[in-house]
Amino acid sequence: METQLLSAGFRFSTLPPSYVRPEPDRPKLFEVADYHNAPIVDLGCADRTFIVQQIAQACQNYGFFQVINHGVLEEVVEKMLAVADEFFHLPVEEKMKLYSNDPSKTTRLSTSSNPPKETIHNWRDYLRIHCHPLDKYAKEWPTNPPSFREIVSNYCVEIRQLGLRLQELISESLGLDKDYINKTLGEQGQHMAINYYPPALSPNSHTAFQPTQTPIPLQFSSRTPKWRAFNCSRMANGWPLNPSLMHLSLILALSNTKYKSSWHRAVVNTHHARISVASFLCPSTSAVIKAPEELIGDESQAIYRGYTYAEYYDKFWSRNLDEGHCLELFKNT
Repeated sequence: METQLLSAGFRFSTLPPSYVRPEPDRPKLFEVADYHNAPIVDLGCADRTFIVQQIAQACQNYGFFQVINHGVLEEVVEKMLAVADEFFHLPVEEKMKLYSNDPSKTTRLSTSSNPPKETIHNWRDYLRIHCHPLDKYAKEWPTNPPSFREIVSNYCVEIRQLGLRLQELISESLGLDKDYINKTLGEQGQHMAINYYPPALSPNSHTAFQPTQTPIPLQFSSRTPKWRAFNCSRMANGWPLNPSLMHLSLILALSNTKYKSSWHRAVVNTHHARISVASFLCPSTSAVIKAPEELIGDESQAIYRGYTYAEYYDKFWSRNLDEGHCLELFKNT
C-alpha cells in the first residue's frame, strides 16, 4: 500500500517525499501571530439573549467560537482523549483490520485526509466512525481497547446534545425560530473523526487541516489571508470545545454568507504526539440546504443554490482539501 499508517510505532529518520509540500505552499509559522481575542461563549450564562448575541457576533466576524460551561463533563472528555490515545498505540496489525479509504464505510481507519485524491498528504491518522443512532453503529466500533465502546458512546451522547443546543442558539442568532435549523436538517446523523498527529520532523513542511480540542496552537484564517494562532488549552472550568462540531460551512449557506466560515489547521509537534476529536452533526441525506426566505427576500438573492446533503457529501469526498472550499461548487452563477 502506497500510503501507510503514521501511527505504526516507528519514527521516520527523514520526511517521506509524499508529505513534503512545495515551498510556496508550506505554512510559514514565523508569520503567524498569537491571537488573544478568540471569541469564547459562556453557555453557563443565565442571559440567553446575551449568549445569542455573542454567537451572532462570533459567526459574523470570525466564523468560529469556543464554548465553555458547555455541560460536557470533564471526566467524559478526559476518558475520550485517553481511550483515543490508547487505540492509536495498539499494534499496527490490530489497527489495520479497520483500514479503508472508502468514505461510505461507517467505521474506518485511514490516514491524511483523502489519500486516493491527494498528491501531498497531511501528517495524521484518523479513525472515523458513525455515532447515531448508537444501537446501529456502536457494534461496528473497535473492541480493542476493551473500554472503547462504552467511553466513546458516553462522549457521543453528551456531545450530540451540545451540538443540537448550539444549532438552536445559532438559529436564534439569525433571527429564526430556534427549531428552524434542526427541522431543516432533518433527522441528523453524527460522525466523529478521532485524529492522531504523530511527532513530526519539520512543522513547516506539513499541516493537517482539522479541528482540534487539544492544548496546542490552533490556527485560523478568516477575513484576511493571514493565519493567527491561539491556544485551545484547559481552563479552570474544564476543556473549551470548538464548535467545528457541526458543518459550519452548511450554516454559512443557510445564513446566505451572513455568517463566515474559516480555514483552520492544527500544527504538528516535533516532540510529542497529539490527539484531537472532531464531532459532526450531519443532515439527513435528503435534507435540502438553502437560505431561508427570511434572509434572502427572493431566490435571486441567494448566494448558493439549494442542494441536498448527499450532494455535498459526494462532492467533498471526490476532492482533496487543497482544491479549495467544497461549498464554492454550489454557488449560483
